[in-house]
Amino acid sequence: MTDDGTFTTTTTTTGAAGPTGPTEPCDAPDRSDWTTRERTPGTPPRVIVVGAGVAGLSTGCYAQMSGARTRVFEKHVLPGGCCTAWSREGYLFDYCIEWLIGTAPGNDAHQVWAELGALDGKSVTNFELFNKVEDADGRSVTFYNDPDRLEAHLLDISPADAPLIRAFTRDLRRFTDIELYPFLTAPALRTVRERARTLRTVLPAFRLFWRTAATPMHVFADRFEDPLLRKAFRNIFFQDPGGFPLLPYLFNMAAAHHGNAGFPQGGSLGLARSIEERYRSLGGTVTYRARAERILVEDGRAIGIELRGGKRYFADHVVSACDGHTTVYGLLGGRYTGPRIDKLYTDLLHRPGTLFPAVVSAFVGLRGDLDPGEAHSTTHLLGPDDADHLPGALQDSLVVQARSRYSGGFAPPGCSVLHCTYFSDYAHWKDLRTRNRKEYRRRKREVADFVRDFLERRTPGIADRIEMVEVATPATTHRYTGNLGGSILAWKAFSDADDVAARLVGKDRMRLPGLSGFSMAGQWVGMGGLIRAASTGRFAVQYLCRELGLEFRAWESKGDEPWHPGKLGHLPQLDRWSAREGEGS
Repeated sequence: MTDDGTFTTTTTTTGAAGPTGPTEPCDAPDRSDWTTRERTPGTPPRVIVVGAGVAGLSTGCYAQMSGARTRVFEKHVLPGGCCTAWSREGYLFDYCIEWLIGTAPGNDAHQVWAELGALDGKSVTNFELFNKVEDADGRSVTFYNDPDRLEAHLLDISPADAPLIRAFTRDLRRFTDIELYPFLTAPALRTVRERARTLRTVLPAFRLFWRTAATPMHVFADRFEDPLLRKAFRNIFFQDPGGFPLLPYLFNMAAAHHGNAGFPQGGSLGLARSIEERYRSLGGTVTYRARAERILVEDGRAIGIELRGGKRYFADHVVSACDGHTTVYGLLGGRYTGPRIDKLYTDLLHRPGTLFPAVVSAFVGLRGDLDPGEAHSTTHLLGPDDADHLPGALQDSLVVQARSRYSGGFAPPGCSVLHCTYFSDYAHWKDLRTRNRKEYRRRKREVADFVRDFLERRTPGIADRIEMVEVATPATTHRYTGNLGGSILAWKAFSDADDVAARLVGKDRMRLPGLSGFSMAGQWVGMGGLIRAASTGRFAVQYLCRELGLEFRAWESKGDEPWHPGKLGHLPQLDRWSAREGEGS
């Protein structure tokens, strides 16, 4: 990925020929009635989807299964949005997935992935721990997913904190017995039976849900006597998201304990490619290099889109599965808002702590294997000297993940990949890039130099094995995906935006006031996380089926071809100039 958020024309393949089927650039000849205002008599309804991220592809899959004809328009050359990867000199830099809810069968989240073909033919890597947290003095806490093992480990660290430790692991044991994944039916369409099933799960654990949702993690963590535990508990999710209560930590660790929060073979782009393959097998078409400039509206109804360059495409329904602010104020010119949209985009959008923080990523390609005894993920709590040398950092910590242990194919034979990340201020990087491109690149080199030095101090000799350090900033994320503020997960869960977004999905049915024939899908309406993004595609189609007179249908994919790296297709890689300078992305 280049620093202007686009991919170079130089590509590399990862194996066999890449995906085939109805994918096309925006200048391909039209073979249907998409460019005519009225659809051909006797043909199914047409649905246009803006954005080929997980939500957009999910929308396309479910609409195809339900009898509509669909076409997805994507401004870039790959599917997935933030769920992506790029290549350089045989290394694959996997950008998104850290864990994926729904990797184990027997729950609604897994059913969604099965319907989308996301896990077809893939193995899943599960780890025995969620994260390790290590302070500047070398003391560490390992957050095992098994409650018994975690409790014994924590008690060894701080016997004086036994009451709090046992309270946390007691709650974790209770969460391991709870299956609550409401991702199959849109809130406004849930039947009495579905609501009753949810109540049967929720009511026995109501006090547990209420208490853990009402207790902020930082309040809980501050009660520990041991200073390391006070910091470590905040960083179970790699870095402290701020404002999260206990509930999501317990829920996700419990899911990981059951193998339901694993890492799928092929990683982030592999997930997107599999859903794209499922979509194409259902008859859908993806048009790449096709940037939507505006949504066409006639008499209060969305009738199609206009691409950059002026070409128009028409449909019976348009679904925007891209950045929310761009959709409301760019594609629609701010003409269709209401109390909830105004609350999200004129109030909460600029309120501190409402958007999930942006990140700086530094991928490290190195010769040789990684220490198998090391945790796959470690949050390093930095001392003052180190923290002061981390450009644009929002917290005094650096996460180091052994990505080549997550899935095969991320590094050339005999090599490995580390992924180093930290929460960072988008405005810092945007201002640098806008004001002084040379200084911007210099700061990125500072990140690379810091990572090299930090890893060498932690593992002497590793610097000599490093072949490259690839840095991507929040400015890169924004330019590639369009996500406001470079945020990968959009609205922060458990913030004031959570309830507003829930009403947008439930009460407003993912529609905007005064505009028919239009829906929004994705994390800007359904909150962050890949399973949430995928489920919003399902919900959007359930709602639009009511409008178009279609029966919503869904079935599991039957794809059984073993996953192989060739399914990633042609991967973008950095141009030669960036490769020499070591400052791509």
